[in-house]
Amino acid sequence: MHTRREFLLHSVGPLVVGAAASTLEQLLSAQSRGRSYRYDLVVKGGQVVDPSQGLSARRDVAVSGSKISRLADSIPEADALHVIDATDRIVTPGWIDIHVHVYDGVAPLGIPADPNCIAKGVTTAVDAGSAGAHTFPGLRKYVINVSDTRILALLNISVVGQSTLSQDNPWGELLDLRYANADLAAKTIERHRDVIVGVKVRLTRNIAGEHDLEVLRRARTAADAVGLPVMIHIGGSHSTVAEILDLVKPGDVITHSFRGGEGGILDPQGRVHDEVLEKVASGVHLDIGHGAGSFSFDTAEKALEQGLKPGTISSDVHQFNVHGPVFDLATTVSKFLHLGLTLEEAIQRVTFNPSRVFGRLHELGTLREGATADISVFALDQGDFRLTDAHGATRLGRRVLRPVASVKAGELYGAASIPTERL
Repeated sequence: MHTRREFLLHSVGPLVVGAAASTLEQLLSAQSRGRSYRYDLVVKGGQVVDPSQGLSARRDVAVSGSKISRLADSIPEADALHVIDATDRIVTPGWIDIHVHVYDGVAPLGIPADPNCIAKGVTTAVDAGSAGAHTFPGLRKYVINVSDTRILALLNISVVGQSTLSQDNPWGELLDLRYANADLAAKTIERHRDVIVGVKVRLTRNIAGEHDLEVLRRARTAADAVGLPVMIHIGGSHSTVAEILDLVKPGDVITHSFRGGEGGILDPQGRVHDEVLEKVASGVHLDIGHGAGSFSFDTAEKALEQGLKPGTISSDVHQFNVHGPVFDLATTVSKFLHLGLTLEEAIQRVTFNPSRVFGRLHELGTLREGATADISVFALDQGDFRLTDAHGATRLGRRVLRPVASVKAGELYGAASIPTERL
């Protein structure tokens, strides 16, 4: 049996970076023992922003087991075994980042999942093609199956995944067309349908060479065979955006959609390509995928001025941007607060919208009663904050979201290895 202090440290120790024990005590309180409780956990006093319900108001959220059991104006603390004090905090459904790279130690750009996802408010992350058919079993065994973050995956159409390209070896996984094996990709997906949600293809010249359209056709063949979408990485490709979009279907995802440079969504005059607008109207999803070189403030400002908003905001966080300019999904979302999205619009793009992109995620992204109890708690800090895009351009932001706590399927994220002190 844990003492009260042990529970506090076990539950939230790694989440509030730099926080003193007294701060943790204020965040989470354990009720007295020796009685039964109506709820296992209540997140109390926060501003609940849940776009799936059109809700942005002060509410308490109760959890029983792994499910949301109640959402109400006020839930008595005495009804809950544990209480998170979310006063002056933003409470949302657990965030979903549909573009990360967490095949740490295999894909050169991979990073550990938990310190960069669930510890930062992202309860569900989609690894975007780090593994291909030959390397996916390892991603499942050593990452997906053992992480606290809920991890799903897009399978790279290349059998070797993203194991070839690094800062020291700038040659990607699709330069040899023989690695783009649609049949093997489809068979791998069928064996791992519970965690693979689509196919990933990267079309940049140093990754796919001059046969980018053939690579995309093979990704399309694999995805169609298993009834899943394709995520297409655009920018710097041999073929034009119009040629690429001809092979894109409703339900597919265009990532790096607000990138700068050639091969993006803007024509030379800064206007959004008509083909892009047509595809979005047909049901193609525009995803941000910030990354180390794929998000431009200038592109974003021009697209938003023309009324084009991204469907999903994702980080593309990996080895070469986790220390800047990306840092985490919260920083990426904060950039869109600066760009003019309301808090509710921004939260929608990391909760409800991504939950609709891939069928496996439909039960997530909401705080409706009966839903999986994924909850993210943030502080909304006010001040002057320097925000940097992938090209080094900066803007002065006035508000940034800072992760405070994450609950996944009713469990408050923490680490059992933190030393505890008996009281």
